[in-house]
Amino acid sequence: MRPTLGADYAQISVAPERAMNILNSPTDVDPRLPELEATLKKGLLPLWIYNDSEIFRQEMERVFAKKWIFMAHETEIPKSGDFVARTIGVDPFIVVRGNDGVVRVLFDSCRHKGARVCRADKGNARSFVCPYHGWTYDTAGKLSGIPLKDAGYKTLNQAEWGLMAAPRVGVYRGLIFATLDSAAPSLDDFLGDIKWYLDLHLCLSPQGMEVVGEPHRWNIDADWKSGSDNFAGDAYHTQSLHRSVVRIGVVAPEVSGAAGRKLNNNNVHITECSGHTTNFRCTDPGNVFFWGYPETVQKHFTCEQLVPAQKDIAQRSMVHTGTVFPNLSFLHLSVTSTPGEPVAPFLSLRQWNPIGPGKMEARSWVLVPKEASPEYKSLAYKTAVATFSPSGSFEQDDSTAWAGISRAAGSMFARSSGQLLNFQMGLPGMSEANVMQTWPGPGIAYDTNLEEGVQRTFYRHWLTTLLDKGQKETSGELVAK
Repeated sequence: MRPTLGADYAQISVAPERAMNILNSPTDVDPRLPELEATLKKGLLPLWIYNDSEIFRQEMERVFAKKWIFMAHETEIPKSGDFVARTIGVDPFIVVRGNDGVVRVLFDSCRHKGARVCRADKGNARSFVCPYHGWTYDTAGKLSGIPLKDAGYKTLNQAEWGLMAAPRVGVYRGLIFATLDSAAPSLDDFLGDIKWYLDLHLCLSPQGMEVVGEPHRWNIDADWKSGSDNFAGDAYHTQSLHRSVVRIGVVAPEVSGAAGRKLNNNNVHITECSGHTTNFRCTDPGNVFFWGYPETVQKHFTCEQLVPAQKDIAQRSMVHTGTVFPNLSFLHLSVTSTPGEPVAPFLSLRQWNPIGPGKMEARSWVLVPKEASPEYKSLAYKTAVATFSPSGSFEQDDSTAWAGISRAAGSMFARSSGQLLNFQMGLPGMSEANVMQTWPGPGIAYDTNLEEGVQRTFYRHWLTTLLDKGQKETSGELVAK
């Protein structure tokens, strides 16, 4: 009998080598998955994948236990002892900066009886104390204290009983990632071509971006893939789902745009970008917009770390979204908290954490240039809360739609009928989506946002990961020339 997911992870606290062997060993592939390859090539996917217990289990084993997962931003833990509580899939971890300045991702489970040792979402600590029996660990995870050790554990070697840690931790321009797979490719290789586009947002000013305010967390009765799918590049839904906020003037029409407009190739979708995707809307060549930041902020945008093509795209940018596989999305745009009031651009990081079949915990961070004034940072955070938070005007629209997908996906009829969902927009003959042969960046660039190649890229990478084929074996699709 194959070990359960819980049994696999229980091995981590007593035999890390054996545990990693379990994680790196192939398990049985869901027999329903191989047939999806042919279906996806046609731009079709079954509804049931958004609420299925076996798919969820395999996602935990093959996606979240294997890939690099975003954990935190470095500006959240700037000082020694600073920590935040985060998860990889459903597994609890502590992201902490040790007294040596090193960032570690520690499994939140006491080595004595397994209880959680971190009982706060964030803070600063000199140590982590297990509430059960008082075993104490320093910020590097080392076991520093055992009550009554001389009487109860005379010969115990404390050096062997520190908190377990994620096998590998990496940082890219302030973004902290971790992976449970010691054999995973480097973070640099995993991000691959998407780094070219991430730099547009993270390298505007010399000091980069920083998190302001508290990140938000809320539960949604929806599958995590719905969030990643949407932010991969879905301008098609804005005119319907977000019609009300566009009408009242929370976002300018030229920023929200309309799906399908092809003006000077200003609406661009980037697919096949090392398994990741992005898309953006720009102003005409020669204009300077920088997502609508005021001149007091733009004056800091030296873009010294960008090549000329990147700088040109950045300065013409109005709105960007994208998804770093599997569950980190980003959004950069200018909106206002109140119609008629000044807009406040910001960069939002979004994460869709699975907590069960058809259920997720959403998280969002607000980032602004470090050089911006305190007044601007406060305005940006207030604007983000009013628009892209649990109670935000945009956020409530998305959550409602995604929850409906999950509910329908969990129905008996979704399985018995074999209902397929249509992701065919942009396939040859479906829409006027053409590949931009002279696009200066990596990936395959389409000259319109009226296409769903970005979603097909996400699901193709999701499927090959579940089938254990590896990123290099991810098959592409026919594209319009």
